Amino acid sequence: MADGKVVGHGLCRLGLETSLKSAGVKTIHYVSPSIWAWRGGRIKKIARAVDRVLALFPMEPPLYEKEHIPVTYVGHPLADIIPLQTSKQAVREKLELPRDYPIFGMLPGSRRGELAMMADTFVQTAKLIGERLPNALFVVPLATRETRLQFEAAIYRQQAGQVPFRILFGHAQDALGAADVSLVASGTATLEAALIKRPMVITYKIAKFSYWLMKRMAYLPYVGLPNVLAGRYVVPEILQDEATPENLAEALIKLYEDKENAAAVEAAFTDLHLQLRQNTAEKAANAVVECLN
Repeated sequence: MADGKVVGHGLCRLGLETSLKSAGVKTIHYVSPSIWAWRGGRIKKIARAVDRVLALFPMEPPLYEKEHIPVTYVGHPLADIIPLQTSKQAVREKLELPRDYPIFGMLPGSRRGELAMMADTFVQTAKLIGERLPNALFVVPLATRETRLQFEAAIYRQQAGQVPFRILFGHAQDALGAADVSLVASGTATLEAALIKRPMVITYKIAKFSYWLMKRMAYLPYVGLPNVLAGRYVVPEILQDEATPENLAEALIKLYEDKENAAAVEAAFTDLHLQLRQNTAEKAANAVVECLN
């Protein structure tokens, strides 16, 4: 954001911000870079680039304050949008799904590269669950026609035409709300699942070298945002080579059967929701006006 005008997050790179700030233009960075996740000195570059950071997560301000970088915690807009309670039965009725069947949300990612890595594993996992829970249904929200075709190709490759998938165009929050348990590729969808307060297994696969590099750079033990924000493993993470269909199916069935754990997950994610629900738009606007004045 500069001179009161928004510079889109995808374009608002630190180099541009540094140049603007050097020219005397106020720079406000909305959506903090993930300094809590990675080793290194990027925070020093941020200090040179910005007049203020608007942080979405409560663990971020202390990191900036330690470096004397002005920061305002504004919360996360999804926490304002998603209601504190989501009725599973109401969502199932909306999607015309059975009220009493085991339903698993399957969210393999929104980008084609993610589907290339994850689609077959998700399909194989559903096949294994279906063998143990014959009434199980699988709701798969996909963002684009291309990702839908990728997932359907995986169904064909895995000879899983008999598995009862319900593929949706978008509607990820509905899929999560209808599900008893979800398998979610690490990313924003894990935060949506947490705000909807359903148990989940977080999974991900990337190229081996990229994963090795990520492990070397990361200093948190968690990958999924819900666990990062809670500071503990509220839900399991099964990643990379460990993310086999057998391991994923076993973990998902265990979560489905453990109703006591589901209540504990709901309580933990309710606390998280309340922390993130800050009337973000108003707080962000007030912070911008304060900085410009």
